[in-house]
Amino acid sequence: MNSFNIKKKVRLIAFYLPQFHPIPENDKWWGKGFTEWTNVAKARPLFPGHYQPHLPADLGFYDLRIPEVREAQAEMARAYGIEGFCYYHYWFAGQRLLERPFNEVLESGQPDFPFCLCWANSSWGGYWQGVLDKILFEQTYPGPEDELNHFRFLLKAFTDDRYITVEGKPLFIIYKPFLLPEPKRVTEHWRKLASEAGLNGLFLVGIANEPWDPKANGFDGSIVTNLGKATKHLDEQRPFVIRLKRKLLGYPGDIYYYKNVIKYLYMEECNKENIFPCMIPNWDNTPRCGRRGVVFHNSSPELFKKHAKMLVEQVQHKPIQKRIILVKSWNEWAEGNHFEPDVRYGYAYLDALLEAIR
Repeated sequence: MNSFNIKKKVRLIAFYLPQFHPIPENDKWWGKGFTEWTNVAKARPLFPGHYQPHLPADLGFYDLRIPEVREAQAEMARAYGIEGFCYYHYWFAGQRLLERPFNEVLESGQPDFPFCLCWANSSWGGYWQGVLDKILFEQTYPGPEDELNHFRFLLKAFTDDRYITVEGKPLFIIYKPFLLPEPKRVTEHWRKLASEAGLNGLFLVGIANEPWDPKANGFDGSIVTNLGKATKHLDEQRPFVIRLKRKLLGYPGDIYYYKNVIKYLYMEECNKENIFPCMIPNWDNTPRCGRRGVVFHNSSPELFKKHAKMLVEQVQHKPIQKRIILVKSWNEWAEGNHFEPDVRYGYAYLDALLEAIR
C-alpha cells in the first residue's frame, strides 16, 4: 500500500475520544473506575436484530494511560489511510478534563502520528448514562484573559511538528461554534496571538449541524454532519404511529435504517472549498442513553463503503490541502461509530475505507 498516494487523494482526519481511562470526576459522578467501557460492556439489544453490545477485538478493553495502546492505535490508523487523529479537548475556563492521554502524547513525542485538536466546548451533562437533564460541568466563556490562557496551552500543541496544518496554518476545530458569545472577537483575538507567536496563522473550523456562516463568524470553514436534517427528513416520511408502536413495545423511538440515512450525508454544500464533509460508519448511542438513544440500524461495511466513496469523490476537485474529510469516529464505542475492530466485523470497516480511498 502506498500511503503517500492515499494522502494525496484525500485527507482523512478521525475524531478521537479520550474517555477510556478513569478520572476523579467520573469516579464521583458514576462510580469508581467509570470509563466509556462501562457503558459499552453493559449494553444489550433493545429490539430484534439490534446489534449490541459492540465488543472490541484486537485492541481489547484498553486503557489510554498505556503508551503501547496509543502506539497500536496510530499504527492501525496509518495503515488504513487515516492522516491523523483529532483529539477531543476539554477546556472549562482553565480547567481541563480527560487530558492525560493527549498530555502524554504531546510530552513524549509518541506516537509519531499527526494530530490536531477539537475543543468540545459544551457543558458536560448526564448523557454519559442517559440522565439528559443533569449538568455536571458547565461550560463558560469568561472573556479575553481566559482566551489568552487557553491559547497559551494550545500553542504547545500548535508548534509540535506532528500538528496537522492547512496551508501552513494549524487546524483547530470548535465543536459548537455557535455557543461562543462573541465568535468574531474571539477568533480575531486568537489570530492576533498566533501572529505574535510567529505562526503563519490559524485555520479555524466549526462543526455545523444547522445553518451557520463560518466567514461571518470569523472562521475559515465548517464541517457538516447533517445528522439532524437526515433524521428529520426520515421522520417526516414515516407515520407517527410507527414511532408510537416502537415505544409501546419498549423499543427506542428513533430507529433509522443506515441505508436511508446515508442518502442525506452527501450534501452539495460540501462541494465548496471551505465546507468539509463528515464520514460516519454507524450511530447507536443506546449504550449511553438506553431507550432514549438514536439507532442507525443495519449498518454494514458494504453500505459504508458506498457512503465513503461518494465523499472521497466529492472532494477531489478541491486543492489537496483542503481535500479534508472528518471521520466520526476512531473510537466512539458508546455511540456505535468506531473504526477500531470489533468482534462482529473485525477489520471490515477499515478494509471498506481503504477500498473507497483507493
